[in-house]
Amino acid sequence: MTDPLLIPCAHCAGLNRIPATRLGDSPRCGHCKSSILPATPFDLDEANFAKQLRGDLPLLVDVWADWCGPCKSFAPTYQQAAQQLQGRCRLGKLDSEQNRQLAGQLGIRSIPTLILFKNGVEAARQSGALPLPQLLAWLRSQGI
Repeated sequence: MTDPLLIPCAHCAGLNRIPATRLGDSPRCGHCKSSILPATPFDLDEANFAKQLRGDLPLLVDVWADWCGPCKSFAPTYQQAAQQLQGRCRLGKLDSEQNRQLAGQLGIRSIPTLILFKNGVEAARQSGALPLPQLLAWLRSQGI
């Protein structure tokens, strides 16, 4: 028998214990009753970032800005990736303009930048917009 995974809710950041075998069953948060693992990227900000790093599922963060053309063109690809990776990796979006201090702490020098966190620690980083096959291949090379 495997231990349940600790997963923060994408909406309220409350920690939930979910058996690994139930990740595909659209689990609901015990706190706010929202879907814990949405099939869409969720917003990150300075208030919820540290709480979203907790947990046992990897977190992929897309650091972007509204004025960035490549960021806008990458958004549909990131949306598709969220659907394909549901239950294996959580996908968040961090607006670097609205969260300048956090973007600075993360060492963001160009956007879009993807940062993969595992167990609350940065595991990999990739700058620039990627086509979906290349994004998925990069994540596979990271064990996702």
